[in-house]
Amino acid sequence: MATKLPEAPRVGMVSLGCPKNLVDSERILTKLRSDGYAMSPDYAGADVVLVNTCGFLDSAKEESLEAIGEAIAENGRVIVTGCMGKEAEVIRARFPNVLAVTGAHQYEEVVGAVHDAAPMPPNAFLNLVPESGLKLTPRHYSYLKISEGCNHRCAFCIIPALRGDLVSRRPDAILREAEKLVEAGTKELLVISQDTSAYGVDIRKQPRMWKGEEIVPHMTDLARELGKIAPWVRLHYVYPYPHVDQVIPLMAEGLILPYLDIPFQHASPSVLRMMKRPANEAKVLERLKNWRAIAPDLTIRSTFVVGFPGETEQDFQYLLDWLDEAQLDRVGAFRFEPVEGAAANDLPGAVPEEVKEERYARIMEKTAAISAAKLQAKIGRTVEVIIDEVGEEGGATGRSQADAPEIDGEVFLRDAGHLNQGDIVMVEIEDADEHDLYGVPLA
Repeated sequence: MATKLPEAPRVGMVSLGCPKNLVDSERILTKLRSDGYAMSPDYAGADVVLVNTCGFLDSAKEESLEAIGEAIAENGRVIVTGCMGKEAEVIRARFPNVLAVTGAHQYEEVVGAVHDAAPMPPNAFLNLVPESGLKLTPRHYSYLKISEGCNHRCAFCIIPALRGDLVSRRPDAILREAEKLVEAGTKELLVISQDTSAYGVDIRKQPRMWKGEEIVPHMTDLARELGKIAPWVRLHYVYPYPHVDQVIPLMAEGLILPYLDIPFQHASPSVLRMMKRPANEAKVLERLKNWRAIAPDLTIRSTFVVGFPGETEQDFQYLLDWLDEAQLDRVGAFRFEPVEGAAANDLPGAVPEEVKEERYARIMEKTAAISAAKLQAKIGRTVEVIIDEVGEEGGATGRSQADAPEIDGEVFLRDAGHLNQGDIVMVEIEDADEHDLYGVPLA
């Protein structure tokens, strides 16, 4: 007679904020799945809902609180985790019925709260999980977190207060995870942390053996080994320390993608000093020039803050002039927001909101023009593209090596119905706009 298995409790997940939060969510779900829990794609089918919050900006906190409120209204059984977990009293004051509140990357506490809220019926047949873990991204790309926390104390940021100082993962553990992801279908590894170029400074004297060789915990060594594992390796959140120069030849060799995500935040020396960030913008321009000489297809993406306290019109014009010279490929901008607990809140010279808006519009206009000119120059060229989605009418959407998912542009293809998600193909570029490319696959 057939044995009827007990039904596993179902867990829903709302994951907000940055890719680092997404990785945390994946780890939590992987552990829960290995414990036998099932996943629910909606509120109605979930026995408990996890909300992984972001607490970096006030607007992000409000979005997190709205998500918690929606989960309580739709389901009623809610556990809160993530960066905003540091403000448990704020969450409980607004939502006294939440089942538990835990902080960022407190995996055991989150899993324990789920076990308490929705106990798992003991059954060996329910404890199943793929070796690569559970993912919230498409099968063909994966975020790979290499460290937690940050040693910087930027005036506008409270990440160290939320996530602590830098803690690097063992290089062999990172490489083992990368192999499992690639074996499960990943074509593109997106390396993330709070400060990727600082990877290993806390464990620099602890090399590990990997496939018979000693691997030093250093960004360059790690990038080289990752390049041997995955077709595409993309580096995010790289501070321009001197040793970043050593990574550029790996890009020229084709071992990792010619792409660097560098959070410059500003260019004016006076604003950078107020932000408590490095302020050698002239040397950065020279290094960008040298990097592009070594890897001509190098894409530089960055983010900037406008309206920081004390930013003058002269400072902002300095930034615009610097962007003209730097010719960055991809740029995002943020209007300064005071974040509770950030040192910047106490600085004099608050910039009026209407001035922030005007400066934001100007920087976006400037960077859009730079992007449009760079993309126009790609018309007629052949570029490598990874396919993200194939439509029903012969079209497809993908990304070039210059495009990270969700934050950069896309490549829209015609006559591509024969392709599959995750394919990496050569594409002839036929047209471009400010942010995206249009083309046709060559095979």
